[in-house]
Amino acid sequence: MGMMKQRLGGPAAIASLGTAAKGVAEVLTPSATRRMELSAEAQMAALSQLGHEYQMPTLGWFDRMVNGLNQLPRPCLAFGTIGLFIYAMIDPTAFAARMVGLNAVPEPLWWLLGAVVAFYFGARETFYFRNLPLPGAPQAEGLSAEPGGPDRDPAALRESNAALRDWQAGDRRGCFSARRRRLS
Repeated sequence: MGMMKQRLGGPAAIASLGTAAKGVAEVLTPSATRRMELSAEAQMAALSQLGHEYQMPTLGWFDRMVNGLNQLPRPCLAFGTIGLFIYAMIDPTAFAARMVGLNAVPEPLWWLLGAVVAFYFGARETFYFRNLPLPGAPQAEGLSAEPGGPDRDPAALRESNAALRDWQAGDRRGCFSARRRRLS
């Protein structure tokens, strides 16, 4: 141990050598701990988004009443269809007379009824889909949300862009100048 201490320069150097070896090992083989951390972060983000999707604003009594009325057509259609089967079994002759009457309805009227029902349910679904509260997009650190903020300073952008600086200074020997020389 004394020989290693003399060769490597003490405990601090040995510790830094160990840290460097650990860093190299993590580059060559992925860190299982980091992979689990990233997986947990992704799962928490998904759960957070799911929670935001199911948050509904508090509605007034009128909105709740209209929503309740809007939920009636589907159960009424289902129970009405079951009722038709029961009616056909109880009084087949009366049911047959009613069906003859339905058979007399012209086909375009049936298409119109189908369109009205489809648009009604489609409009309801579209209304709820469009009014779904979405969580705000996460914003990267250091960026400002408003245009013209600190990250949109044109002078700072010009100074950090060497190609733009050269172009504005009159040195316009870009990739096109070599092509022009070959063509002439």
